[in-house]
Parts: sequence; C-alpha cells; structure tokens
Amino acid sequence: MQNNLLTAEALLPDYDRSQLLPRIVHLGFGAFHRAHQGVYADILAAEYNSDWGYYEVNLIGGEKQIADLKQQDNLYTVAEMSADTWTTRVVGVVKKALHAQVDGLESVLAVMCEPQVAIVSLTITEKGYYYSPATGQLIVDHPVITSDLQSPHKPKSAPGIVVEALARRRAAGLAPFSVMSCDNIPENGHVMRNVVTTYARAVDAELAAWIEQHVTFPSTMVDRIVPAVTSDALDKIEKLTGVYDPVGVACEPFRQWVIEDNFVAGRPQWEKAGAVLVSDVIPFEEMKLRMLNGSHSFLAYLGYLAGYQHINECMEDENYRVAARALMLNEQAPTLKVQGVDLTRYADMLIERYSNPALRHRTWQIAMDGSQKLPQRMLDSVRWHLAHNSRFDLLALGVASWMRFVGGVDEQGNTIEISDPLLPLIQLAVQNSTEDESRVDALLALDAIFGNELPQVLLFTQAVKDAYLTLLTEGARATVAQYVEKLSKQSWTSG
Repeated sequence: MQNNLLTAEALLPDYDRSQLLPRIVHLGFGAFHRAHQGVYADILAAEYNSDWGYYEVNLIGGEKQIADLKQQDNLYTVAEMSADTWTTRVVGVVKKALHAQVDGLESVLAVMCEPQVAIVSLTITEKGYYYSPATGQLIVDHPVITSDLQSPHKPKSAPGIVVEALARRRAAGLAPFSVMSCDNIPENGHVMRNVVTTYARAVDAELAAWIEQHVTFPSTMVDRIVPAVTSDALDKIEKLTGVYDPVGVACEPFRQWVIEDNFVAGRPQWEKAGAVLVSDVIPFEEMKLRMLNGSHSFLAYLGYLAGYQHINECMEDENYRVAARALMLNEQAPTLKVQGVDLTRYADMLIERYSNPALRHRTWQIAMDGSQKLPQRMLDSVRWHLAHNSRFDLLALGVASWMRFVGGVDEQGNTIEISDPLLPLIQLAVQNSTEDESRVDALLALDAIFGNELPQVLLFTQAVKDAYLTLLTEGARATVAQYVEKLSKQSWTSG
C-alpha cells in the first residue's frame, strides 16, 4: 500500500497542488535540495499563494529515490532537528519526478522544453560540473564530456543536457530559461556559464553565441546542514509523523539562501520565504565557503583521523572547538570582502550549529571529494595570506590533514574509504611516495588541485610538511592541541 503522507502528523501542504505550474526543472534530487530549495518553495506555496512548482530529475544514481517519490504522489517529509525538539513538514511542490536512465533522456529533455519552464536549477555536487577547481574551466577531455560531444543529442552530463535543452528551445522558438547552480562552488553561476558556453562552442558556435546573449546564470549561496539520511533518522521521522517516508530528510533548523537577482524568465518571490536577493553573491559565497565549509573540512579530516565520527563529537573536544573558531576568525575572516556582517557572531553561530547533538553529521561524509573542495575552502585563503605576508598555520594544518586522510590508513591502522573524482591520481601519488615529506611533494604535484604556482612557494610547502610530519608522529588530537597552545602564545605575545 502506498504511503499517504497527507495523513502524517506534520505541517501539511494545505494549498491546491493542482494549481502549481512546473516552472523549475531541478537536476539532482538529493537530501540538500529537498531540505533547502524545496522548503522555500513549499513556504511560498503555503503562505503566499505561489504557483511555482518543480519537476525533479536525477541524472545518475538515486533511482530508488525517484521511484519512492512517485509512489507517494511526489510528497516528502522534512524534519528540522534541534537538541530539544524535532518539527516536521510535508513538502508538496513537486509536480513530477523523472530519472534520466529509467524514464529515458527524452522525457527529461521534454520537460525542460515545456514553454512555462523559467529556471533549471542544479545540486549535482562539485564533480557534476566536470570542471577544474584550480581554473574554473570545463575539463574538455574528461571521458564523459568527450562522449557527450561525440553524441550531443544524447548527453549524459548536466552541462550537456542543459545545452541540448537550450538548443531545442532555440530551434522551437521558445524563450530560454535561467540556469541556477545551488552547489558549494565559488562563483557557481560563473562556473556554470563557463562549462555550458565552452561545451556549447564545441557543439555549435551559433548556439553558444545565442546562449551567451540570452541565458543568465545567477550565482547563489546556500546554507543548511543536511547530514546524509540514515535509517535512524527515517525511523525517528516515522515515529513523529506516523508515516514511513523513504524520501524523508532531516536537517538543522537554520537555513540561508543568497541569490543573484538575474533571471531572464521570472522567478519565485523567494525573499518572502527569507531568501536574500542581491546584485553580487560573491562576498557571501566566499564567507560561507571559507568560514563554514573551510572549517567543516578542517574538522572532518582532523576529526576522522582522531576517531571522531561526527562533527558534534569534534565540538566536545575543547581544542578542536578553539582551533575551528580560530581558523574562521584569524585566517579566513581577514580574506573576506563581505560588508555589514558581524563575522565574530557568524563564527560563534557556526560553532553552535556544529555542536547540535541531533545532527550527527558524519566527518567521513564531509571529507568526500576533497580534491574539489580544497581550492575554494582553503587554498584561495592561503594565496591571500601569502600576498599579505600573514600567518596561515591552521590552513596549512587543514591541507596536511587532507593529505594524511587520503593516505588511506587511519591512526589505528584501519583502511580509510576515499571517495573522490580524482581518486586514481591521488592513489598514484600515494603509491609512488613514502609516508614522509615526499608524500606531501607528490600530492602537491596534482595541479588540478594546487595549480602550478602554490607548490613553488617554500613558505607554504614547508608549513604543510611541518604539519604533516606532526600528524604522523603525534596523531591528530595531540597535533590540534599543539597548534592551539601555539595560538595562545601568539595571542599573549601580540597582546
């Protein structure tokens, strides 16, 4: 029997779902999208009579998600978890769910070509853009992109599918849509524009010119901590609502969305649901990527190595808490351009969010795909410090902890499962080096991550080597404690 989420004990969609128009096609129906953009749309429909609905699409993986969503009339549950209470809502803004490999690519392209579609949005993780984090450009010789360019009418990648949909709209005389990335990438709209236009030029120069002239790629900054869904979380949601929902998702109460207001075919009034519409997202993006995501990665590697499975466990270690806050305020905040934000308050709020015991956000999950994350979360800040002749000890420790992590063996001698799109290159560097300074040199040679200039800067390479060797000899907990002690002496001497 199919679930009837409309009988759940939760905030239910009491609006007329039949009046929703599927104006947004979203690629990547993952937990984050369900807990973030889906909730904003649901609030607008419930409280402001918005008629903006979604077509949800998974391109690769997540077949069961889409099947389960269809089974329950495209409804799903979002639970907000704080230490003392959970609140639940059933989201009703999804009009149709599709999977490119189950329903067929043509069905996906068909909905993208419906006249009312105004926005194609994406949460496909950094690796789904097939771009180099070091340069922000499309990796044209990536096997998936090469294959798409050989069969441009049957693409598998998100850039290829977006270009094919735009080509068909142009041929049919339909207005273009805006393409909105909601992934944790610096200048995510610019990256999407780069990969789409570069890909389009390789297909058809006239099409590329039309896209450059008529399509907008607004940047966004998204923030809500959404741990990977566990069976425990789903059981808890079932106990709260009385209905089992395999598509349910649990998240923290906090949510934030900053959006570049640059849409060619209209947009929902997201600001009514708490989003901030701005002309330039970049300062906010940098703040979040460096202070939140950068400290998250720092805690994930050092926490995992120390045996802490969840971020809130890291926060129970006073040295980790002090180090994360110092990283944010001493080494990330000075690099930022954002105006009018109390960064000390922001850092304290982040520490409080990380400490939420209900979240149980796995360090291993945050540690995934480090090759795609390090450049924007840490290395851009390192470059700023080198240019300004200032200290970056904790950033160097963060980079070294990633290197220790991708070595593939933890401090107890257990194998670490590494998940990363550059895994073959990383493994080659690890296999061809010993676990000492040569390991650091081998990993620094990966120019897709570090570029060409940074590995030539002795101040940086030596700081990373020092941190790496300390991690090897002392272990993560003792190393973090040493760095915190060094920090307190620096504060004393400078004060």
